[in-house]
Amino acid sequence: MDNTDLETYQVQLEQVEQALATDPENAELKDLRNELKELIELTQAAVAQQEAASSSKAESSRKAAAVSTARTWSAGDECLAKYSGDSQWYPARITSVGGSTDNRVYSVMFKGYNSTELVNATQIKALPPNHQSAGPSAGNKRKLTKVEEEERERKKKKNEKKVEAKAAKAKEQTEKQQSWQKFAKKSEKKGIHIAGVSGTSIFKTPDNPLGRVGVTGSGKGMTDVAPKTKHKFEVKDDPNA
Repeated sequence: MDNTDLETYQVQLEQVEQALATDPENAELKDLRNELKELIELTQAAVAQQEAASSSKAESSRKAAAVSTARTWSAGDECLAKYSGDSQWYPARITSVGGSTDNRVYSVMFKGYNSTELVNATQIKALPPNHQSAGPSAGNKRKLTKVEEEERERKKKKNEKKVEAKAAKAKEQTEKQQSWQKFAKKSEKKGIHIAGVSGTSIFKTPDNPLGRVGVTGSGKGMTDVAPKTKHKFEVKDDPNA
């Protein structure tokens, strides 16, 4: 029921009243008049209820908007921000706050993206109570801009190059190690002993603790161990005395 129905019933009631003026004893017209009066009263009550509900909803929306606008936001706060690309709301984080006291400007970064945007107080609002802070869901994820796609592709290629460089270096070290091991094995087959291979040490010490120390395969003899002696001080006469 709305105002259009109400106007229709009122016009019909006027017509019935006019008919009763010429035939006041007509029972059918009297019943129809009573029914129309009841319909008009019910319609008026329904319309009043709808207007009250609409007014209450508008007031709630106005208060919610006022609270969101009046809230003091700071850098680091989590919020919902309106993305200029599609005018939709997405989870974001405030990175900085500027502007005047009456006209704040906020720099926000949308979660899952590297781009930032400047928004005003009407373009940010509090996160819903059931919001998950892990990032935008698949159904609430906006499309990347061309700049964001290029940046993501650049980082991807950069990481791939790093992985390739590490793999090439590891391969080079492995090849050098294998080449050295082959050389050592060939040398051993020819009777050439290479110190430091097969668990031997390049340094050789005798069992005698007073023995000499030498380097294996150097072609030089053992070094002599210098005996420890006490220093003797000689007393001389001072010629100036």
